[in-house]
Amino acid sequence: MNTFVANKAEEKLGDRPTATTNAPNTRPNETMMALQWYGNEDVRMGEVPVPAVTEPTDVICKVTGTTICGSDLHLYHKEILQMQAGDILGHEWMGIVDEVGSDIKSVKKGDRVVASFQIACGTCSFCKEGLSSMCDKTNSSSVQEKLYGKPFAGLFGYTHFAGGFAGGQAEYVRAPFGDTNLLKVPDSVPDEKALYLSDIIPTSYHSTVCADVSEGKSVAIWGMGPIGLFAAKWSKLAGARRVIAIDNVPERLALAKDSIGCDVINFDTQKDVVSAIYELESEGVDCAIDAAAFRYTKGILHTVQRAIGLETDSSEIVNECLRSVRKFGSISLVADYAALTNQFLIGALMEKGITLRGTGQAPVQKYWHMLLEKVESGEFDPTIILTHRFKIDEFPELYSAFDKKEHGIMKTFVQTRFSGPPAPGTPELSSLKNGDIKKSAVFT
Repeated sequence: MNTFVANKAEEKLGDRPTATTNAPNTRPNETMMALQWYGNEDVRMGEVPVPAVTEPTDVICKVTGTTICGSDLHLYHKEILQMQAGDILGHEWMGIVDEVGSDIKSVKKGDRVVASFQIACGTCSFCKEGLSSMCDKTNSSSVQEKLYGKPFAGLFGYTHFAGGFAGGQAEYVRAPFGDTNLLKVPDSVPDEKALYLSDIIPTSYHSTVCADVSEGKSVAIWGMGPIGLFAAKWSKLAGARRVIAIDNVPERLALAKDSIGCDVINFDTQKDVVSAIYELESEGVDCAIDAAAFRYTKGILHTVQRAIGLETDSSEIVNECLRSVRKFGSISLVADYAALTNQFLIGALMEKGITLRGTGQAPVQKYWHMLLEKVESGEFDPTIILTHRFKIDEFPELYSAFDKKEHGIMKTFVQTRFSGPPAPGTPELSSLKNGDIKKSAVFT
């Protein structure tokens, strides 16, 4: 099923009922800049209306920090269902409260806040269990419900498959259920650290919880993007005796080795990753984390199958995890898998007694306060992966450069007209348009 077919199916099925709208009112005569999707590798800055408080639980924020995530590239390449022309992208953002609905109690105008990337109602059974990412009242996609049985929560800026909410790669954002989905940020935590509490800090932490990482265990992590690197750091903080980082980008592997203390495997030079792992851990690793994602294929078989639509997702990395993990070991899939795969090694899963767990979208609110404390205390510093800073109007150029892994760009801070100056020790402003790319603050 492609996006066109999915959108037609949604029209026929009709939207699921939700507790909030994805089509808010707008402020008269006020516009903002926002990054909009128009097709495969076609994203553009647009001038669009500023959202207004539409429901009593709404909060309108001025965005002071946003970024681009590896999962945004799935949208960039039209790999997630139900994209629509003009959609405003971006699920990671923070800002300053500008306006609140009449029922809002926890934040007020002028507060600095970071938004959860998911939109939770706070009152359904899943929210009451602390499983905010599985909120049952915010995702209108009937297509997802048909495909998965039940949908996950609505997400900011991540297609109508995830509720169709406008995202945070914009100058203003409407946050539904603001008391639930916004976290106040203390003055001691700069934007350049607080921003990543929206997604990658809790998502990476959640991946280690799902992989059962604990003191004395060995861990292998596929994919040294921000999630993989953070998962490696969390594993070390949990007392893992060995963390093995797997990737083919030398700079990222060097960061994993030198800054986090990982053993590293470059799959471009060590083609047999499984054998390389067994050389380090003769019984296999206790825990495996797939943080690489379905877009990346190695062999010709899955490359062809994805190209001609015989599968949407490659099973290659999952199969490497299954072969590499010890008997009765644990695997967590934090990489974004979307639909169907072929050649899945189900026999190893059963016969080795492996626990294979999808992390789901991380329940951010479950971990928020604890993780904020770790960031504020300095125990966990998210800026270890912050490479560059750009202005919001350079998002189209940034998507292209990020997709091609150019200029050492890994994790960025994108500022708006409401942002303050860079915090000490964080990257100075670069410009892709002007060719003024500051040297990566991470890679030397």
